[in-house]
Amino acid sequence: MGKLIIFSAPSGSGKSTIVSWLMKEHPELKLAFSISCTSRAPRGTERNGVEYFFLTADEFKKKIQAGEFLEYEEVYTDRFYGTLKSQVETQTARGENVVFDVDVKGGCNIKRQYGDRALSLFIQPPSIDELRNRLVHRATDAPEVIEQRLAKASYELTFAPQFDHVVVNDNLSKAEEETYRLVKEFLEK
Repeated sequence: MGKLIIFSAPSGSGKSTIVSWLMKEHPELKLAFSISCTSRAPRGTERNGVEYFFLTADEFKKKIQAGEFLEYEEVYTDRFYGTLKSQVETQTARGENVVFDVDVKGGCNIKRQYGDRALSLFIQPPSIDELRNRLVHRATDAPEVIEQRLAKASYELTFAPQFDHVVVNDNLSKAEEETYRLVKEFLEK
């Protein structure tokens, strides 16, 4: 039976980079992304059941009412993202260790529901100033979007104590190795 590993972090903290490295460099950990549902249309070459399960907004709402989601969020009106309990159970039954790349509230909800079966990791930037530098150098967002992300990051940082471990990403290779050690120890329990 697989376990669950939850990653949350403010935008620009390096979470996706760390998770990608962990999955690519350590296949022995048997990590597999949780396949989420969304009510948005597929983009490009996305396929149903691979990147996401694509549902209509009405189908999504019915599953919410039936209590089928571990966590979900309505990002915009009728634009939902969420994780089905049944999908997680299917993946863990296959022996996969399911990785969640979710916002802080979703991370806390999943941890609450699974307790010791889940490890929750919060990837933290060294400081808000460093986060600003990273977002500016990324050059993907307008200045007002960067300020919105920084305001959200300040709020998200208040959730860090609710996670099992906080990994400060002030040095990427050090943060990757610390994350690997924490995940490996958890999976060996």
